[in-house]
Amino acid sequence: MGTLREQMVTELQLRGITPKTQKAYLKEVRDFAVHFNKSPEQMGEEEIRKYLLYILNEKKASEGTFKNCRSALKFLYKTTLKRHWEVDNIPCPKSKRKLPVVLDLSEVEALFSATRSLKHKAILMITYSSGLRISETAHLKVTDIDSKRMMLRVQHGKGGKERYSILSHTALECLREYWRKYRPADWLFFGWKKDSPISISSIQGVFRTARKRAGITKPASAHTLRHSFATHLVEAGTDLHRVQLLLGHASPKTTTIYLHVSRKSLAQVVSPLDLAPLLGKPESS
Repeated sequence: MGTLREQMVTELQLRGITPKTQKAYLKEVRDFAVHFNKSPEQMGEEEIRKYLLYILNEKKASEGTFKNCRSALKFLYKTTLKRHWEVDNIPCPKSKRKLPVVLDLSEVEALFSATRSLKHKAILMITYSSGLRISETAHLKVTDIDSKRMMLRVQHGKGGKERYSILSHTALECLREYWRKYRPADWLFFGWKKDSPISISSIQGVFRTARKRAGITKPASAHTLRHSFATHLVEAGTDLHRVQLLLGHASPKTTTIYLHVSRKSLAQVVSPLDLAPLLGKPESS
């Protein structure tokens, strides 16, 4: 697969595919070739179908893994080999839409209060207040903080896209206190060494520790802070288009999920049990 791999790498790079996605696509294609012990050039629709069914039924691949494998093979055959994409008629499994876990404002405050390290508090606060992905927080640079415009620049967004998000006054004060103590030079939140960013796993660990100390029992993760940011904006009356821009969503459909977890649309609805108070009262002895 040597030459073919080089061809695929070239095509991926020419199209500006992120290094992370390049690595994932190459792995999927390698696994496909190893499974049949053949070069992909010698295979076609029959093998592709068998392999996709194999990872779906036998390897019990998640929806995301299945889609990633399908996309990698599609890129290989359609773009690299310039062949007709032979499995357009193989649909992806229907998405099982799961509503995101959202923290209440009081739980967010409890999370910050339970965080003892100033650095860790700054990390969680900026993640929530600007609606960042964990990887975006990890790759923030000192120069990304624009205190004059109260904006935050996200240079390492999903798909390599840049955007701006809002900068909270409260988060800015925390960041200033953090800067005075830690004096970051390049990376805002550095790792063991100042010349490298903090790892994503470290941020996840920071969140888990804070959640435990705050006594939050919801199955929340560090990414929950981003979901909570979006949901709280919707509940405060921010229109979906602005929320979409702040989150960096390519499609407005992705942002509409926060309508389903927002309390705003249900706030005026009264349970029928409360409309018939006698039904809820215990019988007198």
